[in-house]
Amino acid sequence: MINSRIEEVSEKLRPEEYQSLYEIGRVIIQVLDSETALKEIFRLARPAFIFDNIVLYEFQEDQKLFPTYARSIGRGRHIEADMEWGETIARDVIQSAKMVVQGDMFSSDSSADVDQRLNQRDFLGLPLQVGKQVTKALVFIRFGGPPYLPEQIRFAKLIAEHVEKLLERQELVGRVAKLEAERRLDRLQEQFVATVSHELRSPLGFIKGYATSLLRDDAEWDYETRREFLMIIDEESDRLTEIIDNILDSSRLQAGILPMEFQVVRLAKLLNDFVQRMQARNINLDFQINLNDSSKTIEADPARLVQVLNNLVNNAAKYAPNSEVSLSLSWAEERVRIEVRDTGPGVPAKHVKDIFKRFYRLDAHQNKASGTGLGLYICRQIVQAHGGEIFAESDIGKGMVVHICLPINRSIENLEEEL
Repeated sequence: MINSRIEEVSEKLRPEEYQSLYEIGRVIIQVLDSETALKEIFRLARPAFIFDNIVLYEFQEDQKLFPTYARSIGRGRHIEADMEWGETIARDVIQSAKMVVQGDMFSSDSSADVDQRLNQRDFLGLPLQVGKQVTKALVFIRFGGPPYLPEQIRFAKLIAEHVEKLLERQELVGRVAKLEAERRLDRLQEQFVATVSHELRSPLGFIKGYATSLLRDDAEWDYETRREFLMIIDEESDRLTEIIDNILDSSRLQAGILPMEFQVVRLAKLLNDFVQRMQARNINLDFQINLNDSSKTIEADPARLVQVLNNLVNNAAKYAPNSEVSLSLSWAEERVRIEVRDTGPGVPAKHVKDIFKRFYRLDAHQNKASGTGLGLYICRQIVQAHGGEIFAESDIGKGMVVHICLPINRSIENLEEEL
């Protein structure tokens, strides 16, 4: 369409105009970012078609006119704050779906010739049809004349056609991205339902099976066997509770309603107590701790921080059993860093940035250990709610280290020292 239009008027174009259109066409093909492409289009157009300001307007869903792109390039920059940017012209263009050419004057008390010339404004508004309707307008503004000549208007229309095609491509790319995101969300939801169903059925199966065995009238169980069955029921009940809590916490985090109770926390003591509880559980990990400045405090929710640590250690127990897990604590001027390091098989480096996403699970781990893909996502959301950040470093065969960086509340720290 563009090429046929150019061919129709090519004999009437000046060489610099034809060259500008050629370069603009290359930009549309090669530059993917729309804002960068628009900036380059208008830079290339201006030597052949003089304008001082350029504005791209769009009607939003609430029928309000919004400038999606604007540049002040030439004369009149010193009066930018006081001038109208062609909004009235753009509204007329979109509502009529027709070109509007209009000259205007600023009121001014200045008697200088240059200023008087700059007070003369000429507007050229061109409709842009992206899709079935005209919802956008391109407005060229020129200060100090001369008025737009017919051949200049013809060239401006060709520029508008190129911009129209660029915006059509942008809208198409946006629709494709939206569809892909919807498909990905559908796949994630399907995987989540399947995973959660499996995860819930597993502990329920154990609970039902061992409870049914204990209730059989045709069997007599000795004390040790009954105790073993009850311990399994107890452990699987805890696992079931953990799965349900993770699902609920994930939903609350998504909705922004997960309760946080901030208080002064001695971080070294919290970590030390956590490790002692883990060791008492006889978890299949060898713990090492390195905690400095045990008297320092931060403002945090201790229960949520323990939840983060618990998720990280449970992950290590699942995917790196019998490995060594070390917890270290280091303080800086404004932040404190907690490191949780294991010596397990590690994760491919290309997947490390994704492991904190909701529902994300590595394919290699799907059949090796149970999980909903929510634990690390919950960790990230809790740490972010503290104003901190969490990230991981890993590679195959090198284990994994998770960094938790939290801000230090100086007022709380000073208050503790005074007490």
